[in-house]
Amino acid sequence: MILRLTKISLVFGVALFYVFVLLNNLTDYNSNYQFVRHTLMMDSTFAGNNGMWRAMNSPAVHIIFFASIICWELITMILCVWGGVQLLRALSQDAETFRAASKVAISGLTLGLLMWLVAFLSVGGEWFLMWQSKSWNGQEAAFRMFTVVGIVLLVVLQRESDP
Repeated sequence: MILRLTKISLVFGVALFYVFVLLNNLTDYNSNYQFVRHTLMMDSTFAGNNGMWRAMNSPAVHIIFFASIICWELITMILCVWGGVQLLRALSQDAETFRAASKVAISGLTLGLLMWLVAFLSVGGEWFLMWQSKSWNGQEAAFRMFTVVGIVLLVVLQRESDP
């Protein structure tokens, strides 16, 4: 039972994290938008780097990128809340039923991992060279969240047997 409660608690913990991320992105839209804008414009990367052809200077593109991140976060949060509820409902069921109930949580956690890996570490960090910026570098935070969500996913994937 303790492993099941651990899984449920951690999934709800990730959901809560995304509630706060969404709240921050919506209530302090401009600060977070500026992060996306500067990353896409590559205006704080190393002077004279040969990757500047990748820069996107269109405000419309900046808004679309930021809106897609917010939607991605919203879907991840919903899946984690829904997944946590599904796990909670299956708490006293047999191992197979509980494992089947974890599918939504696994989907939400995987979507969360993909956000940090694809959007922040790959696209932001490598394509837009965010790693070169001293002021607009979110790679450390992205790696931290990729690690946290990844550990939670590994815990949720742990097999258990019926008592």
